Amino acid sequence: MILRARVVLPISGPAIENGAVQVEGERIGAVGRWRDLAAGNSANVLDLGEVVVLPGLVNAHCHLDYTHMAGHFSPPKIFTDWLKQITSTKAGWDLADYSASWLSGADMLLRSGTTTVADIEAVPQLLPKMWNSTPLRVLSFLEMIGITSRRTPRAVLKETLQKIASLHHPRCQPALSPHAPYSTLPELLRLSTRTARRRGWRLCIHVAESGLEFAMFTQGSGEMFDWLRRSGRDMSDCGQGSPVQHLERCGVLDDNLLVAHVNYLARADAALLGRRQVSVVHCPRSHSYFRHNSFQLTRLRRAGVNLCLGTDSLASVEATRRHPAQLNLFDEMRALASREPRLSAKSILQMATVNGARALGMQGRAGELAAGALADLIAVPFPGKVSRVYDAALHHKGDVVASMIGGHWALAPEAK
Repeated sequence: MILRARVVLPISGPAIENGAVQVEGERIGAVGRWRDLAAGNSANVLDLGEVVVLPGLVNAHCHLDYTHMAGHFSPPKIFTDWLKQITSTKAGWDLADYSASWLSGADMLLRSGTTTVADIEAVPQLLPKMWNSTPLRVLSFLEMIGITSRRTPRAVLKETLQKIASLHHPRCQPALSPHAPYSTLPELLRLSTRTARRRGWRLCIHVAESGLEFAMFTQGSGEMFDWLRRSGRDMSDCGQGSPVQHLERCGVLDDNLLVAHVNYLARADAALLGRRQVSVVHCPRSHSYFRHNSFQLTRLRRAGVNLCLGTDSLASVEATRRHPAQLNLFDEMRALASREPRLSAKSILQMATVNGARALGMQGRAGELAAGALADLIAVPFPGKVSRVYDAALHHKGDVVASMIGGHWALAPEAK
């Protein structure tokens, strides 16, 4: 099949006016000008018309389980209030609630252009049924939490690995996610890291998400410190440096690590993350919801950190009746653009595509349109000038015109 479009935007290369993408099975055979690919080619041709075709978006951090919590919580005064609210809500949900929430979130992502999602899975019983219910590529990071002696780190990891051993799927796969430095013990971080490296897996951790977490580790004090100490957590790992430095002491920082948020940095943290080739996921709307300090995007970029984008969950996105919240990576890109006006549209689109693919170990396979890459692509309306294509793509609103995953239409274009 050859797909023709007004503009093809490979992301890893320059925009191609009157471009085309040749699809061969589940992969891309060629990308180029329409007249070059069509010459002497007997493949079926589908002219998508006045659209820009670009890679499917890579959502590098999401919580599909919590989609139906949208609008349940007002922005909290302190982060631990939100943790207590969401924990209480989760206690009242059953498997059917989580399943419906997961599927609703997956549908939102699909319609808004995501083709690959890194999802933090708090309810592993949902898998693999959820995988079979969506065309998305899903990397499910199985969440692990444990701060007391009731369940040892080895027992927590063993249970997760047993679940992973039962999961097999041609398009989706599991991975490990020790939840955060404050909600896990150092031993679980070390054990998970060794296991992930040995098996060639990605590892995802929430890090320095709140000022309370930052104070807990840097000062050994504060509301989160007191709350967790009352809960029975051993606090001897606190008061020794930032959350990022804590991960370094535990031997976690490496190029297979994906850290979500990193909203609070000590002076040397950005350089350390860059040196260890750690990928960082920024979730702009969630960042705004919690009224965090300004995200240190420039510092991280200068340190060479691979920055990508995620939606987080709808439990931490503000919504109104007139504007209900949706899991939508285009919304995250626009939110980032409004706060970082000096950041180019091209750079933001890279964060939502090639950078996310790199973070997930899928460089060369996802997040770009190139020969040999997976045929994961989307189309959005574009009647304008080619010189404005990056801005136009960035500011797209609404559903995508079409979505293809692995050479199959996930959302088929309307017949002309």
